[in-house]
Amino acid sequence: DDFIRTNIVGTYTLLQLARERKDRIVRFHHVSTDEVFGSLGETGWFSETTPYSPNSPYSASKAASDHLVRAYHETYGLPVTVTNCSNNYGPYQFPEKLVPLMILNALEGKPLPVYGDGLNVRDWLYVTDHCAAIWTVMNRGTAGRVYCVGGRCEKPNLDVVHRICDGVDRLAPPLADGRPRRALITHVKDRPGHDRRYAIDCTRLERELGWRQAETFESGFEKTIRWYLDNRAWVDRV
Repeated sequence: DDFIRTNIVGTYTLLQLARERKDRIVRFHHVSTDEVFGSLGETGWFSETTPYSPNSPYSASKAASDHLVRAYHETYGLPVTVTNCSNNYGPYQFPEKLVPLMILNALEGKPLPVYGDGLNVRDWLYVTDHCAAIWTVMNRGTAGRVYCVGGRCEKPNLDVVHRICDGVDRLAPPLADGRPRRALITHVKDRPGHDRRYAIDCTRLERELGWRQAETFESGFEKTIRWYLDNRAWVDRV
């Protein structure tokens, strides 16, 4: 219900308000996800021309909101742009998400639950790179156009968890029993509708608008781990 209210009804409400005040709207930017495209096999990438094939209620609701935004551009001439991004990570991410959850559990010596075999592949995008992409599209993008935003950083979830374990081992005090934090990894039952692989081709954004990622996998995760270790007060508040 929350997905439907937020993603479909919420987007519709914003579009209606923007339509009513169209003379004051320079750009209506809609942030979407690569999940709307479904799941990839071992090869290939999502692009702006990939057919929609959402596999979960969340991604279906996001797909519906994307279609609404496009329709308001075609029907009412609303100056919209859309970005479909890959998995974000970085400072201030809510602790229930994979990366902060693993950092915080590793720090405290708690189990690190990994869905299934942990080989589901995601394209990892540092949050400030994503923000820069959105700002680039809002300022220089073409109305009615879609832009895919990726990190060019495909990694299986298990590799990400290993990176986090090793980083916390290096930057934080050791566990009381002396074990490496990789020993905390616990495989749990896979979640329903868990897409196997996402990967983004962000060539349009790079070629047409000149955007580039500033962070690598190594630099981005180093900054992220350090941030959560240094900002425990924020974590405790939320």
